[in-house]
Amino acid sequence: MGNVLTFIEYSDSALRGSALSAIAAGRQLAEKHGGEVVALLVGKGAKAAAAEAQKVAKKVVVVDDARLEHGLAETYAPIFARVAKEQGATAVVAVADNLGKDLLPRVAALLDAGMASDVSAIVSKDTFKRPILAGNAIATVQIGTPIVVITARQSEFRPVVPGAPEGQVIEAAAGDIDARGAEFVGIHVTRSARPELTDAKIIVSGGRGMKSAENFKFVEELADTMGAAVGASRAATDAGFAPADYQVGQTGKVVAPDLYWAIAISGAIQHLAGMKGSKTIVCLNKDPEAPIFQVADYGLVADWTKALPEIVDAIKKLKASQR
Repeated sequence: MGNVLTFIEYSDSALRGSALSAIAAGRQLAEKHGGEVVALLVGKGAKAAAAEAQKVAKKVVVVDDARLEHGLAETYAPIFARVAKEQGATAVVAVADNLGKDLLPRVAALLDAGMASDVSAIVSKDTFKRPILAGNAIATVQIGTPIVVITARQSEFRPVVPGAPEGQVIEAAAGDIDARGAEFVGIHVTRSARPELTDAKIIVSGGRGMKSAENFKFVEELADTMGAAVGASRAATDAGFAPADYQVGQTGKVVAPDLYWAIAISGAIQHLAGMKGSKTIVCLNKDPEAPIFQVADYGLVADWTKALPEIVDAIKKLKASQR
């Protein structure tokens, strides 16, 4: 019987969408371990998000320190491992995003614990399912150590609904901070009024078939018309048509929106691994043999240069008629 320490991320004073999925995974695992979810907030200004965290966890540990302004796994991991021991955790959870993938292997090493990454389902207290071979097979893995560490695939755990702020908040000190030679150099942020890619209900993605970065504005126009996030295939980002943080796929972001548009994307296995969990998939491609049609709910065989402007115009007219 033990608690489940769950790392949750925040922005200013609000929890990120990934935090709600992390708590969902934590709750499932807590049922197996017979304990409770302990949420962990770490970083400069973490205390400001505690009120939101109280709505999803009965106990919240906050480590707020100006020296933790930048999310370095090297500085976060020792704090995470120490708190896990202090809270009697027999399981540790985070979302399988960039920070989680960097942080939790270090935490597992510090705790001398086994780890399962990119978990899509929790079978028992020590057994998990995770996709392999670009999502074409599911492996069942069992961890044999007293403490288990997992990163959970955000798209597979339905976000929890926050309740009343009833959780207990415990403030913990960061202690000595050693980056072990790592140094924060800088961060390049792409700011957008559009939804976060991993949290969006609708995503419009473009592929190499868009042919240029200038043409990608047509993908963005469709997205803006629908209040959607913009995504891209790896081929499109490698070609410089879209920023790297737009990438959806095995080596990019895994998403599962209510509606996914694939524009001029052939549907390589690596891209499908990142979006085939979407509830409804619509594709537009001039090649009727493109693999994307095999997973699409609705498909249109057409040249995007002709069809996409017509689709955007039709949506605008429909929205205007509903006002």
